[in-house]
This record gives sequence, C-alpha cells and structure tokens, in this order.
Amino acid sequence: MRTKLILSFALVVLVSIVSFAFVMWQSAAREVNAFMYRGGMTDEADLVAELENYYTQNASWEGVAALLPGTNRGRGRAGGGMMGGTGQTAMGMSVTGQRFQLADADGQIVFDSWDETVGNSINLLQRWEAIPLHSQDTLAGYLIPSAGSGSAVGEQNLLIERLNRASLTAALVGGGLALLLAVLLAYRLNRPVQALTSAAEKLAAGDLTPRVAVSGRDELALLGSTFNEMATSLQDAEQSRRALTADIAHELRTPLSVQKAYLEALEDGIYPLTIENLQPIADQNQILNRLVNDLRTLAMADAGQLQLDFTPTNLAPQIERTIERFQPQADAKNIRLELTVGENIPEIYADPIRIEQILGNLVSNALRHTPDGGRISFELTTSGAQVRVQVRDSGPGIPAEALDLIFERFYRADRARSRAAGGSGLGLAIARQLALAHGGTLTARNHPQGGALFELVLPIQPESSGKAHL
Repeated sequence: MRTKLILSFALVVLVSIVSFAFVMWQSAAREVNAFMYRGGMTDEADLVAELENYYTQNASWEGVAALLPGTNRGRGRAGGGMMGGTGQTAMGMSVTGQRFQLADADGQIVFDSWDETVGNSINLLQRWEAIPLHSQDTLAGYLIPSAGSGSAVGEQNLLIERLNRASLTAALVGGGLALLLAVLLAYRLNRPVQALTSAAEKLAAGDLTPRVAVSGRDELALLGSTFNEMATSLQDAEQSRRALTADIAHELRTPLSVQKAYLEALEDGIYPLTIENLQPIADQNQILNRLVNDLRTLAMADAGQLQLDFTPTNLAPQIERTIERFQPQADAKNIRLELTVGENIPEIYADPIRIEQILGNLVSNALRHTPDGGRISFELTTSGAQVRVQVRDSGPGIPAEALDLIFERFYRADRARSRAAGGSGLGLAIARQLALAHGGTLTARNHPQGGALFELVLPIQPESSGKAHL
C-alpha cells in the first residue's frame, strides 16, 4: 500500500509539473510577444478597439490595411530589424520596425505587414499567442503582432528561453519537494494500516489479545476503534465459550457421579435393590434430563431455530396457573403468592407454553431466594402497545456485583447453594432468551422497599404472528 501511495503521489506531481511547464511555456511566449508589441510604440488596447470597430462597421476585413502599418516586403531579410524602420498607422500611431498579421475567424491570414503570408492559415500555437478580436460578442479574427528580425528577435527568443528555463526549474524544485512530502505522508498514512494488518494477522492466528493504538477522529481511527471492539467481543465470546464448556462439564459431573456411586453400591450389595434406593438415581437422571433440555433450548434460541406458536393469549390465567403449580412449594416454606391484575388487560399474541416457561423460571428463582414466611407478588399491567408483568420477592435482593451477570448462563449469585437448592443457573438465561424471542425484554433490579424485582415486557402484537422459527 505504501508503494501504491508513493506512486500515486508521484503521478500527481508529474502531471502537475508537465501541466505547469506547458502552460508557462505557452504563456511566456504570448506575454513576451505582447510586451514587445506594446514596446514597439503602439497602444495595443487602442489598436484592438479600432480593429473591432472597423469589423463591426464593415462586417469584413476588406480594406483593413489602412489601419495597420504599411507593408515592407522582405523587411526581415533586409536587415532593418525591429528598430530599423518606422511605419505609421491610419490612427497616427508610430510603429517602429514591427510586423503585424491579421487573420479572420477561420484562421486565414488577410493582412501581413511584410506581405509574405497572406492567404495562409495560422496554426494552433499562433492562435494561442494571438490577440482575439470580437464584434458584438462574436469572434471576428486574430491580431498577431510579432517583432522584427535581427538581434531583437534573438533577444526575444533568449528572453522566452530564460523564462521557460526558470519555470522548469521552479517546477522541478516544487515537484521534488512535493514528492518528498508525498513519501513522508505515505509512510505516515501507512503506519496505522501496517499496525492494523499485524494485529489482524495475530487475531487470525488465534491470539485475541492484540489491540491497535487509536488517535484522531478520521476514518483510520474509526477503523482502529472498530477493530479493537471486534477483538474485545471475540475475546469475550471465547472466554464465555470456555467458561460455558467448563460449567457444563461441572454441572454434568455431579449427577453422573451420584448415579455412579449408587449403581456401584447396588452392584456391590451395599444397598439392597429397592425402590427407595433407586429413587436417588432417578432424581439425578431427572436433573440431567432438565439440564440437557435447558441447554438445547438455549442452543436453539442462539441459532434462531426456536419454534414459537403465536396465538391469542390472556396472561392473567397464565399467571394463575403458574401460581397453582408452585403453590405446594410455596406452602412448604410458608410463602404467600399474590397476584394483582390491572384494568383492561388485552390479549397478546404469544406462545403460551413458552410464556408459562418464562413465568415458571421466574417463580422458581424467587422461591429459592425468598425466606420462610415471605411473599412473592405478581403485578400485571398494560402500557401502550405492551403488557408488563412484574415479579417481586421479599428476599435480600440481588447483590450489586450480580446485577449485570444475573442472566448469564450457569451464574449463581450465591455460589454456596447446592444444585438442588440453587438450580442449574440456566433458568433466568432461558427466560430472557424466550422474552427476546417474543420481541420483548426481561430485566432485573432491586425494589426500593427491598427484594428483587423482575420485569417482563411483551408486545401486544409482535412483528409476525403464527408459527415462527426465531
């Protein structure tokens, strides 16, 4: 990229030098001729105006010789030179040894003070150096003043040559400085790109730690910031993947170990083969089955393959059925389950089975953290095009350090709890994924009056209804 930048800058500099030299070469010749013309004791502006008025009045150049200096055939060869003879125009202006040519709008010469080129056509260079004549905003012809012969012509050419040489020198010096600056800029612009490329290569090789230094607010700085954010996201995802793998292995190891111990005890005759001794194995198998189902639900939600069957659903009966299902567990701990339903709660389009799963996970979590004799309240309200379900318990609340992690997989605010009492750590993660799949949200915070508060917000009408894979 650095080489391409240098070559690009070099091409721009070269084109600029060539263009500058060409324009200066053309302009120098024209301006010197015009200067020599004015220095020949005649007034350019007056003569041009007189010629344009003549053409306007006569609509042609016929008879224009009366306005210009008289002919002097072979004057350039006779040695009179620019200062060797004197002509007089019809306006009374004195012209000393100066040659005049007049061409019409088509470039054909109609007058030559030396009477040598009448009838010829002027070339592009002569058109460039000539003074254009206009009549009523229309091109009428060209006035081509030129010096005489001899030493004056040589001096004129020498002056033009010196001007062109000075212009070329200035162009080369400026071009060299511009090229040097281009090289410095190319190295400066390429440095962050090289750093980004090096970091990207390390990232592709599996090293997720490289970051690039970011300075400024240009596009390269934005690209560097975006790369750093991407690398951080990949690193977080990799850490989450490793933690998830370790957590899954940890969660599976305990029930499998319990089952193995009981089976070995039964095989060795330590425990008699009775229903009571088989029950712990069945319980651990149920835990494994629930864990596998939870992992499958999360995996399908992550892959966008979770099937939802949207139907008109009334949330109040859903919450009541959930309360009835968990009432025995609540009674065992003397916990009251209460429901408050607002007015005019509309039906929503949702998957009732998945909604019941969300509510069940929230109640199960609340029961684990509510002390004996406590209370779990449900409040169902509506707000605009959404319904809101709040589940509040009377427990100690969510620790401040756990508020941002409460929905992470396998996260437990209290690590001291057993799996039987603390769950697998997937319930809230599943609840949030199911809420997102419905186009809603699930958030958690501490209530000002104590206890944890979970808020489920669902749209009344999702973007699509009917069966959908999300």
